[in-house]
Amino acid sequence: MFDRLAVMVSRRRRWVLATTVVASILAGVFGGGVVDLLSSGGFEDPGAESVLAAEVLEKDFGAREPNLILLVSAPDPLDDPQVAEAGLKLTEELAAEAGVEGVLSYWTTGAPSLASDDGSQALVLGTIVGTEERVDDRIAELGPDYRRDGALIDVEVGGPAQVFAQVSTTVEEDLIRAETIAFPITLILLVLVFGSLVSALLPLIVGGIAIVGALAVLRIITGFTDVSVFALNLVTMLGLGLAIDYSLFVVSRFREELTGGHEPREAIARTVRTAGKTVAFSALTVALSLAALMVFPLYFLRSFAYAGIAVVILAAAVAIVFLPALLVVLGPRIDSLSLWKRKPKPVGEGFWHTIATGVMRRPVPFATIVIALLLLFGAPFLGVDWGSADDRVLPAEASSRVVSDQIRTNFSTNEAASLSVVAPGLDDPSQSTAAIESYAFDLSKLDGVAAVGALAGTYADGDRVAAPDDSSRRFAGADGTWLSVSSNREAYSAAGEALVSDIRGLDVPFRTQVTGQSADLVDLKQSLFDRVPLAAGMIAITTFILLFLVFGSVLVPIKAIVLNLLSLTATFGVAVWVFQEGHLSGALDFTATGSLEVTSAILMFCIAFGLSMDYEVFLLSRIKEEYDRTGDNTRAVAMGLERTGRIVTAAAVLISVVFVLFGTSGVSIIKLIGIGLTLAVLMDATLVRAILVPAFMRLAGRANWWAPAWMRRVHNRYGLSEGAAEGGRVVRAAPEGGVS
Repeated sequence: MFDRLAVMVSRRRRWVLATTVVASILAGVFGGGVVDLLSSGGFEDPGAESVLAAEVLEKDFGAREPNLILLVSAPDPLDDPQVAEAGLKLTEELAAEAGVEGVLSYWTTGAPSLASDDGSQALVLGTIVGTEERVDDRIAELGPDYRRDGALIDVEVGGPAQVFAQVSTTVEEDLIRAETIAFPITLILLVLVFGSLVSALLPLIVGGIAIVGALAVLRIITGFTDVSVFALNLVTMLGLGLAIDYSLFVVSRFREELTGGHEPREAIARTVRTAGKTVAFSALTVALSLAALMVFPLYFLRSFAYAGIAVVILAAAVAIVFLPALLVVLGPRIDSLSLWKRKPKPVGEGFWHTIATGVMRRPVPFATIVIALLLLFGAPFLGVDWGSADDRVLPAEASSRVVSDQIRTNFSTNEAASLSVVAPGLDDPSQSTAAIESYAFDLSKLDGVAAVGALAGTYADGDRVAAPDDSSRRFAGADGTWLSVSSNREAYSAAGEALVSDIRGLDVPFRTQVTGQSADLVDLKQSLFDRVPLAAGMIAITTFILLFLVFGSVLVPIKAIVLNLLSLTATFGVAVWVFQEGHLSGALDFTATGSLEVTSAILMFCIAFGLSMDYEVFLLSRIKEEYDRTGDNTRAVAMGLERTGRIVTAAAVLISVVFVLFGTSGVSIIKLIGIGLTLAVLMDATLVRAILVPAFMRLAGRANWWAPAWMRRVHNRYGLSEGAAEGGRVVRAAPEGGVS
């Protein structure tokens, strides 16, 4: 197949180049508007109890969780007639806004929980209704209008709607900044790697084509399902990063073949047959890792699967179709505008050959030291505490973050983060008053509950503190009721989760469902962890099958999976130490919340595992090529690392530059992904590929390529390796020069 592909791109190179250019222009025009179609949510499981309860709450009772908060500050007491009049006027003004419902405030309810402890601030709560797109549009209009400085009151805008809007804006700004910086820095580094301006431009061209193509794909997908705005970051990170990886591999092999005396068409044929095939299989391993994200019900994670698979496949396709066609046209001119010429080291010499042979002389000590180091890095992961994103993903100076921080500091309870207990299915709630009251008593006794609002009144500390009034009617429905549980605990915290567990654990005479921010976190973690074994199994099985089909070995895939997990354990240990425990939070400018954001961690694992396999395939393909040629395992490992070590290291450094730039994002979950992937790539390309792989392959010897007879027959028939399946046997040069 790759021979035929090489012939096609050589003969029809002008057609390939012209078609790619036209398609890229059309994709850029079509995909350019995708940003306006992306959503900022996607962090909920549609089938979770908390989500279903929220739907019942809205449908049957017209009650919704507030997503808009106005924080009102006054120099005079809140009950001062002039301040109260201004507060009532503000509340009525917000209630009159189109698409805003359920507006209430301290001045309309008199609820103490809506006033700060010192009496200088009060809250106005409301809900912007409609789709996520509608909420985004309305908060963009309302936010600037309601941020006010006055003689009587000052008003700041916060709440989930404003938080998500500012997160989306920050992500888009970070993306533009990262792209603006990444391309020139990457170009400079590529010039240093290749020594030629023409060669250095090729990976950027491949990356640009892959990125605009992926944006067009996302534009199409938005017509069928929701896609997260965060997926844009992955498109740029992986599009540019993998384009660099694949282009480095292809261009380096092409230059190597030209240096070997082959004319451009023959050089590109040999390049596509070897490096091109490796790129294709490497891209497949990355795509399969990202495909595991599809098992999760959150469209936040599924969006990264859509974006990642699209950009990976496009980057590989451009690297093995468009790039070879361009290389045939350029020929020896690929080294035009050279700044210097690097004299190739004689075969069997050079830094990476020395590293490989040194490690293989003492494989056990080297492997032991590196494994101990990785386990040391990974030790903090034993204390991981999984959490979810809230307003603290934003910089401390973001206006919505300022509002939330003041509510945390100045208010004993956060009414906007109250839990709701829905009890559908009661034939006549008015006749179940005694049961409802008994349940409200029990709820109010729970540790962490400040007050319980119900049809029968208001309760606190096991007593009824207020009789039912006009506002209590909101708790009654045609065939059910609900109760509001105010808490003094942080919503996204272990204490908040414990309260949800306590509520759900109460003995209740009727069916209940719990919703609210803390319940969302509990259900999110349950939903994700229920599916993690399936996702991990998919990654492990598909990776094993693919690597077996490529290399015909049982040990090589197992070793690759184990070493990748070891490397990722170290990465996550560092992530816990930095982002959960807060070390370096000042230097990296983020707020540690005492937990690690669970969706970002799952995403980071899938991406990092795929990239690790990317480098594994690069290295092992060249080792296998040498082993098939010589039959000498030790020489093959040394030569494989000699030929690919510089390329893999250069690719790792270049892709790390891209990741580091995203690690400077103002949104901490993007910062976590960027810095985490940087660590994963650098550790994998150095400690794992340069030391552990040679050490383990030296210890295994010829067993590296062993497989049981029945699996060997499967590989001979269906394998993807260079010499697989010709007349049911594998052709390989033996050490003596014969055929085995």
